[in-house]
Amino acid sequence: MSVCRLRNGENSELNKKLIEAVNIGGTDNVIAACLKNRIKRLVYTSTYNVVFGGQETRDGDETLPYLPLDKHPDHYSRTKSVAEQAVLRTDGREGLRTCALRLAGVYGPEDQRHIPRIVGYVEQGLLVVSAAPESVQDFLHVENLAQGHLLAGEGLTEDRGYVAAGQAYFLSDSCPVNTLEFYRPLIEGLGYSMPKIVIPVTLLYYFAFITEWVHFIVARIHNFQPMLTRTEVYKSCVTHYYSVNKARKDLRYNPEKKNDIKEVLEFYKKEGRMKKVRKQSMFMYYIVNIIIALVFASVVMSFLPGVK
Repeated sequence: MSVCRLRNGENSELNKKLIEAVNIGGTDNVIAACLKNRIKRLVYTSTYNVVFGGQETRDGDETLPYLPLDKHPDHYSRTKSVAEQAVLRTDGREGLRTCALRLAGVYGPEDQRHIPRIVGYVEQGLLVVSAAPESVQDFLHVENLAQGHLLAGEGLTEDRGYVAAGQAYFLSDSCPVNTLEFYRPLIEGLGYSMPKIVIPVTLLYYFAFITEWVHFIVARIHNFQPMLTRTEVYKSCVTHYYSVNKARKDLRYNPEKKNDIKEVLEFYKKEGRMKKVRKQSMFMYYIVNIIIALVFASVVMSFLPGVK
């Protein structure tokens, strides 16, 4: 279970009611249904974000404590943490065995969440800057993800000694890479150039902060959607990667794909997404949103005390 982008383009990571309904309410319903129907195994799809809130982490493991709920930069991460803990507390209750898989950024040829946004920004000429080129992050190919889920399910059986029961596991391709470099084969493969301008992460963070506030204020009267959120800045610009050794040992997890984006590139080529003339309507849509964000920022800054 996870919250994804809505069909109208709304960034549901900012929709608190939907997030709570799915991540907390939905998880509670699944647990209740499992107990009622005497289901024996439940594998919960979780996220790195239950322990990550913008702090640099190198080769982290499952001994890391949960990030305090008031330290999460977004409601999505906070509710995923609440839900994961609820699932793991249920382990052993009425014969139900549970575990949680904490995923890195998932990718694959028909991804509907992250990659379409990247391709869309590239097509509209909006991917013009980068930040923190020295940072590295984890990614997770969908085939490795599927392997992890199957093995976790087996790890909740008597045949495997319930080795995964009550446990959490990090899953990734186990090959940390800079986020923009990860997307390089896709961007250049579609005929576009990589951004050459590098800006400070702090500047990108405050841009995300301002656009989130613009969304909060004007979203009800205008479909303004931020290009990125503060959480996305952390996830793409702060070094954080986690060991899959526990999953290797307990589940026999062996990621076969290593930052392999070739299938994604072929998918978009077949979709006819090679470089072409920009769609003016979409370009103007983003221009209008940027102007709104700048106007809002100017109004906010006008109330700040000046320098004497």
